[in-house]
Amino acid sequence: MAEDVVKVGGSHAAPTPGSAGVQTQVPGAPTTVSAVAGATGDIGAGNLVERDIDQDLFQFKSDDTPLMQLMLRAKKIKTNSPEVDHYMIDEPRSSVTTTSAVTESANQQFVLPLQSNDASIPRPYGTLLVKGVDGYAEDGVTKTPGKDLMLFVVGHDVTSGNPIVRAVNGPKSDASDEYCKTPAIPAGTTLIILANALYETQKEVDPDLIVPQPTTVYLQKRGMNQIVSDYYEAQKKRIPFGKAVIAEAAITNFKVRGNRTLYAGRKGKINVQTPKTGVQRIYFSEGVRYQVRKELQHTGKWTIEEIIALAKMVFTGEDVPKSVACLAGKNFLENIQCIDYSKHPEIQITTKTNPVGWTVTNFHTVFGDFELKHDPTLDRLKWSNSAFIVAYDRLVHYQYSAEHKSSERMEGEEATRESMLVWDALALKGSCHVWINGEGTTEHTDAVHIHMWDSETAPEEPAEGCAYYLLKDCPGINADAVAGQIWQFKNNTWSEYSGDVMAA
Repeated sequence: MAEDVVKVGGSHAAPTPGSAGVQTQVPGAPTTVSAVAGATGDIGAGNLVERDIDQDLFQFKSDDTPLMQLMLRAKKIKTNSPEVDHYMIDEPRSSVTTTSAVTESANQQFVLPLQSNDASIPRPYGTLLVKGVDGYAEDGVTKTPGKDLMLFVVGHDVTSGNPIVRAVNGPKSDASDEYCKTPAIPAGTTLIILANALYETQKEVDPDLIVPQPTTVYLQKRGMNQIVSDYYEAQKKRIPFGKAVIAEAAITNFKVRGNRTLYAGRKGKINVQTPKTGVQRIYFSEGVRYQVRKELQHTGKWTIEEIIALAKMVFTGEDVPKSVACLAGKNFLENIQCIDYSKHPEIQITTKTNPVGWTVTNFHTVFGDFELKHDPTLDRLKWSNSAFIVAYDRLVHYQYSAEHKSSERMEGEEATRESMLVWDALALKGSCHVWINGEGTTEHTDAVHIHMWDSETAPEEPAEGCAYYLLKDCPGINADAVAGQIWQFKNNTWSEYSGDVMAA
């Protein structure tokens, strides 16, 4: 006669498969003799058989949670709210781009057409170098090839807010004229921001316009409970599956799930009705996958030229990190390992222990070093072809409450509850972090999408805001588009990518 199971206060917990398909998981169940017996194939209570056990199986697996290890080493900032204004202050802008053409005329000054969010960057008494537009000699007639035109900012237009400028070395009607005429400047021209120029007795000048734009970061509260009955702990078990081992396994599971959340969590907040305290709010943190501002689209095999291009993108520009880690999925690492490096002896690949304490594969290029490390979390998230390039010194760990543990007797039960609570979030600083999307999936809409482009013809249907790293000269995009440059399709025009964070 089959034994009846009486359900008291909830459903009977049945074992479920883990990642390997083994029926070893009993979610939501306390650690009792009955629960453990059920998880081992319904062996009767008290009949746990003697088996050898792998002691290393239950040790803390820090190598399985590298992103969480980086978070714990990052700069900690205590907060007094689960909602934080996070400022991703970037390096100062070095250039702006014209949105429409300037027509040559006899006017001494003219309005420079810029995007609305760029109009206030050039300040009065500032100077701008117009790339690709030749200036003139002092006579105002003879062009000086290779010596770019320079503009002087005299103020801002009341109607449009765009800067009003004058040419410093522009064309003249007559060599004796004191002022230059308005030169022709094509649409999409890049203007480099140079130093200001003051008159003889000038002391006051407009301050630099640095207005950081905040994003709201939600801190997610995470918890772990384990319940061990006195009866279970008192059993003389032949296998060393005691309280300490149970704790290690539970904490490992807590860390692994938390590491997935650090990557792929989605930002949000909801209200829930609690049984004892009424309505309360739950916060969900945004994963770093959706915080990254630069996303490189790459599927399939990698070449040495693409690896060098990646190093150039990371270690040059307006926000250059000191060192980076490349947390990678298994297929990404395999592709990197299978590249033929025989024709590039300058590329050095060595094994070392980095400051975090990991054993990493150090990939040395002339631009900088990548520290390659396998992160199994990416494989579990189905991102095996992808990688996350993260700068060690560009992370912030926000904490609403520090990690704390507690142990208490359960009222009315012969059992002990061990608890762990943490309320925090990981946020990125700067724009140097890069997500390499190797899955061929939908692009992250808030990031600048960068593609490797190995053709002389322009992309047929480029998406708005997409940038292309040119592996060869591409006259189809622009006559000046040469290998090694990044060109962006924006506002239906092509322009050399300036590298600002919120370019998408």
